[in-house]
Amino acid sequence: MTTYKDIAVETRGHIAIIEIRKPPFNFFDILLIQQIANALDEIDADPEIRATVLCAQGKAFCAGADFSDPNRKETEAAAKSGDPADNLGSIGHLYMEAVRIFRAKKPIVAAVQGAAIGGGLGLAVSADFRVACPETRFAANFTKLGFHPGFGLTVSLPEVVGKNNAELMFYTSRRVGGEEALKMGLANILVPQDQVRDAAIKLAEEIAECSPLGLLSTRATMKGNLADRVAKATAHELAEQTRLRATEDFKEGVKATEERRVANFKGR
Repeated sequence: MTTYKDIAVETRGHIAIIEIRKPPFNFFDILLIQQIANALDEIDADPEIRATVLCAQGKAFCAGADFSDPNRKETEAAAKSGDPADNLGSIGHLYMEAVRIFRAKKPIVAAVQGAAIGGGLGLAVSADFRVACPETRFAANFTKLGFHPGFGLTVSLPEVVGKNNAELMFYTSRRVGGEEALKMGLANILVPQDQVRDAAIKLAEEIAECSPLGLLSTRATMKGNLADRVAKATAHELAEQTRLRATEDFKEGVKATEERRVANFKGR
């Protein structure tokens, strides 16, 4: 396996383990998503690997984009535009890498030991299954930022929790704990926090006991055209995000999040 900057990949029998290594919050950017997509391509090309565990170091699984990073205002792009999302790099390119994750051929189990926020929720939902704990927090916090959901979540989240539960998460930006996530189907297994990774590995090993050809065939049938629908959705999401990034409300939403207060949105 290739050596990566922000992730580590190991194989254990017929499973692979991808560990995000940007603790404590594992904030995402285009490089992280690209590395995960590249690792999944390598796993798909390895006939010995039948399932993957996606996990993370630190207190969060992936806390989304780091809008509170004081260094982002010093980046060339942010300095030119004043846009707090510019530290992510090209969001269009980021979503192209995200679609590659949805095109992975083998089952993925996400070990979500902490926060999965925004794009981090998108990453968690790109997996087939999620192992969580009571301390886990899932949130589609886009509307609290004055923003529109991204990472294909307008397609992928309803697939997992149903349209109305997805609407509830989008419209409120609320944080969904592990127990509520289990009830709505966002989490498949709930265990104590110190057992999340082991439980995810156990599930992946159970999957890997099955016929590799049967797994590939069945998963392809079950996924259908999901990746294509995510690709189409990200094009619309990007257009809406680009429009809203220019608003006063977006800047206020980011500022309010940094200052841990309720935003004073003006609708402009």
